[in-house]
Amino acid sequence: MPDFRSLVKSVVNLSEQNQVVLVVSSLFRRRVSHGPSLYTFSFWLLCVSNFLFSASFQMMIPELPAYLTKLGGQEYIGWIIALFTFTAGISRPFSGKITDTVGRVPVMAFGSLVCFLCGFLYPYLLTVGGFLTLRLIHGFSTGTKPTATSAYVADIVPATRRGEAMGTLGLFTAMGMSLGPAIGSWLANDYSMNVMFWTSSAFALLSIGILLQMTETLPKPQPFRFGLLRLKKDEIFDRNALPPFLVLLLQSFSSGVILTVVSGLSTSLGVANKGLFFTVYTVASLVVRLVFSKSSDRYGRLPVLFISTVVLAVSMVLLIITQSPFMFWVSAVFYGMSWGMNSPTVTAWTADLSNEKTRGRAMATMYIALEAGIGLGAVAAGWLLNHVQGEAGIDASFAVSGVLSLVAVAYIGWLWHQHRKTRQHRMNEADEVALLDGEP
Repeated sequence: MPDFRSLVKSVVNLSEQNQVVLVVSSLFRRRVSHGPSLYTFSFWLLCVSNFLFSASFQMMIPELPAYLTKLGGQEYIGWIIALFTFTAGISRPFSGKITDTVGRVPVMAFGSLVCFLCGFLYPYLLTVGGFLTLRLIHGFSTGTKPTATSAYVADIVPATRRGEAMGTLGLFTAMGMSLGPAIGSWLANDYSMNVMFWTSSAFALLSIGILLQMTETLPKPQPFRFGLLRLKKDEIFDRNALPPFLVLLLQSFSSGVILTVVSGLSTSLGVANKGLFFTVYTVASLVVRLVFSKSSDRYGRLPVLFISTVVLAVSMVLLIITQSPFMFWVSAVFYGMSWGMNSPTVTAWTADLSNEKTRGRAMATMYIALEAGIGLGAVAAGWLLNHVQGEAGIDASFAVSGVLSLVAVAYIGWLWHQHRKTRQHRMNEADEVALLDGEP
């Protein structure tokens, strides 16, 4: 674990090397990529499918707290996201194993199928218990498709361009998450909640149709059998992915808070469309991905994560002091910038650390952290909203998120320092060997 002295030393060393400055400056420089083309037909199909999938489940998020309140379940608002992420999290080890045995495409198709069925059924389950049960089932969608998607991308792109590939794929995912909430709120306000739910279902169905046109990348896929659902201890968690797991767990707590409380903050600030915050932060994420996706390939995963997590902490501070719609949008931009840098970098980092034969398991481990962090953030925010009066509950949620982000900054800084020490040691050893061999 990091100590204060080594953390300070690492920050000083990083400053001397100007690495943070180099990474930030890459935001403003476009470079021409070389090497094998990333943009195959299968890659574009995957991008479009991800757009439809992310828009499908995201479009209903801003309206669900008010919808559950109308059903009489206001005290369960925090469980809207928590239940969803719970099943997403527990399904990750299974989806990782099946991705590595049955194939990437079937697992992706299953995730979209769950979205299709749940979107269709929401209008018919009109009790609090029925709604919460459906949210529990709906979580299987994001517990399966992203795991297989990440493995599929890692299969078809060279390792030296994973950051760029994840960034490009993330553009389409972010567009779906950006347009989805705004479309959902528009449909709910101008038509009805049922129309919004059915539109969500239709988007998922289109995603399935696209996936069926894709070629499987797993070398020797096996037929599915229920015996594959029996997990051994070493199939639940990939130790190689532990560092990304810890970082993402700390970072994603803020996402659970945002998903739970931002709609209420929008209302208090007089912003009628509760999905616009999601649109603004996702557009900011899109812009960053466009100009920044290659930087982690060039400068390393840890420098980029260090910067993205600092920006995440700043966004939480801005949300605490927000008193106007303008500051609200500024906060959204900073929040989007942080995840625009963070998401493709964490995914590429996990792929770097993974074993090729168990890549699906490594991706599943990373996503377990994402779901766990979001779920914990949602439950904590829901509890604070119900037990702390007024806006103090919202501010407390953002404050906890900011503190956890700073813990992640310290951990990344320590990892970075350790990585630099190891690299320097290897360079010194190489120099000694060269001297012994008589090389100048």
